[in-house]
Amino acid sequence: MDTQIENKYEKIAWGTSLPVPSVQELVRNDVKEVPLRYIQNNENRPVAIFKPTDPDSAEIPVINFSLLAHGDEDERKKLHLACKEWGFFQILNHGITKEVIQKVKTAVSGFFELPLIEKKKYAMEEDDLHGYGQAFVHSEEQTLEWSDIMFLIIYPLKSRKNMVWPELPGFKEAVEEYSENLERVRDEILGNISLLLGLKRESLKEMHGEMKHAVRMNYYPPCPNPELVLGIGPHSDATSITLLLQDDDVTGLQITHKQKWLPVNPIPNAILVNVGDCLEIWSNGMYKSIEHRAVTNKDEVRISIATTLFPADTKELKPVETMINAQCPSMYKKVKFLDLIKHGMSKTMDGKIFIEFAKEEHNQGP
Repeated sequence: MDTQIENKYEKIAWGTSLPVPSVQELVRNDVKEVPLRYIQNNENRPVAIFKPTDPDSAEIPVINFSLLAHGDEDERKKLHLACKEWGFFQILNHGITKEVIQKVKTAVSGFFELPLIEKKKYAMEEDDLHGYGQAFVHSEEQTLEWSDIMFLIIYPLKSRKNMVWPELPGFKEAVEEYSENLERVRDEILGNISLLLGLKRESLKEMHGEMKHAVRMNYYPPCPNPELVLGIGPHSDATSITLLLQDDDVTGLQITHKQKWLPVNPIPNAILVNVGDCLEIWSNGMYKSIEHRAVTNKDEVRISIATTLFPADTKELKPVETMINAQCPSMYKKVKFLDLIKHGMSKTMDGKIFIEFAKEEHNQGP
C-alpha cells in the first residue's frame, strides 16, 4: 500500500499539547514518592478515597436499554430524569456481548503493557491530538495528571490518523467491532433524547452534521500517594454524549452531585453515559453536563475506555427552538463547535470551561 495515501487524514485543528513523561513508566521504575509536578494544590486534592462498597453510588440511575429501544414510556421518563437530575446514567441490556466488550478491554490493556519504546511509535505530535500521550498540557509549570492516554478518531474514516493506530494483533479489529456495536446504542440514546426535547427522532443526530466518533483510552497506574494526585482533574465533556466502559473491579470515577463527590461503582458490562456540553447547549440547560474526575489508588491499575461523540467543527451550536419560550429564554450564545473546543484546549482542563465560553457575553447588555 502507498504509505503517503495511508497517512493522509483530516487533521484536528483544536489546539496543541506539550509532550510529557509517561506516568506508567514512573511506576514501572518503582517511584517511591510522587514527583512534585504531579502534586495537586490542597484545594484540588481528593479529600477521600471512596471504597467500591460506598452505598451512595447505587443511587446513580440505571436504564434498561432494551426497554428504551422498544419505546417504553416509563423508561424514557427515567432517561429524562437521569439527564436532568444527574447528567450520568448506566445502561444495561444494551445488546453488546460480553465477548465484544472483553476483546476491546484486552486490546487496550495490551497496548498499555507494551514497552515504552513501542508506545512512543504512536506518540501525539505537539501540534496534533491523535495518539499516545496527554492532552491539555500548555506549560512546563503545569500540574500533571496521574494517567497516560491514547486518543483515536474512529469515524469518519477520513479523520483517522492511521499511523498512530497500534500495530498490535487484534487491536484494530477489537476497537472497530466495539465501535460498530456502539453506533446502535448511540443512535437509540440520541433518538430518545430528541423526542424528550420535542424534536423528531433523528434531529439530534442530524444536528451533529458529520459526527465524529473518537475513543479516549485512559490508563491510571497505582500511585504511592493517591491522596496527592488526580488521575484526571474535574471537568465536563465538550461532547454531545460520552459512553464509558469502566474497569469492572476498580472504582476511580467520581461525579459531582448535590455539591459532593460521588463515586461511580462499576457494574460489569454496563456502559456509563454522561451528558456533554453540546447537549447542555442544545437543551438550553435542561440537561446539564456534570463535572467529574478520576482518583487513583496505591495498589491497582485502572483502565477506562471513553467513546466521545461530537459535531463537525463547522457546526453552530445553539438551543433548539422547542426549548426556548418567554419563561425560558436562550441561555447560550450561538457558537461554532470549533471555536468552543479551541477555547477549551487553550486552557487547563478545569471545570466547565467550554460552557463558560458558550455563556460568555450572552447575557451582557449593549
